[in-house]
Amino acid sequence: MEFRGKVVWITGASAGIGEALARELAGQGARLVLSARNEVALHQVATACAPAETLVLPLDLAAPDTFDAAVAAVQAHFGRLDVLINNGGISQRSLALETSLAVDRRLMEVDYFGPVALSKAALPGMLAQGGGRLVVISSLVGKFGTPYRSAYSAAKHALHGFFDSLRAELHGSGVGVSIICPGFIHTGVSVNALTGDGRALGQMDEATANGLAPAEFARRAVRALIQERDEVAIGGRETWAVLLKRLAPGLFARVLRRARVR
Repeated sequence: MEFRGKVVWITGASAGIGEALARELAGQGARLVLSARNEVALHQVATACAPAETLVLPLDLAAPDTFDAAVAAVQAHFGRLDVLINNGGISQRSLALETSLAVDRRLMEVDYFGPVALSKAALPGMLAQGGGRLVVISSLVGKFGTPYRSAYSAAKHALHGFFDSLRAELHGSGVGVSIICPGFIHTGVSVNALTGDGRALGQMDEATANGLAPAEFARRAVRALIQERDEVAIGGRETWAVLLKRLAPGLFARVLRRARVR
């Protein structure tokens, strides 16, 4: 797979991982659709991606009734959609028992139902044109749960279940599915993370502050997509936790209890 001339739609493109992916893909010659709720920030990212051909398309992942119109807008502008990168979402920093059910539902609505609904809206067009790729930016906590991220982890686990199933169903159709699992990436994800009452945490946590640079993450992620990888974990030493949990679950549980993950 190569990206030159391809139409790539990125949600959560106003900052962080989404912005970094936009810049990297612009450098690869892709034509971009940039979506998030913050239209001003999206235009700033679009300017930074020049001279890439870019459509700014504001979108709220908690409003699935708008998705068919958004897909139609992409088709009207570019005539096709080759890659959808489901990157938009919200993280969490709160103990399960201190988190309201409304916050649990909000995280599931944005982090799970949003990507699923948007992918369902985009998929018929990809099938009709004979190919495409659905990409999900999940998380290492889509592979295992950690403290302070119960609902966020649940939403990411759900993404793996849905898109692994969808990948099998789409075999032979020309449409592929890739799941990318970031570890700690130096973005504002913890600053914007929801606490138990729904307010943003408002501060950078230590692990995120020491995380991989977004540009490096984007470089590795795009390389994985060029290779058409089904799933890949990207980050620092924390990515080894996936293998540790698989091979030594008891040891993993003990390590996790001592981990500084907040």
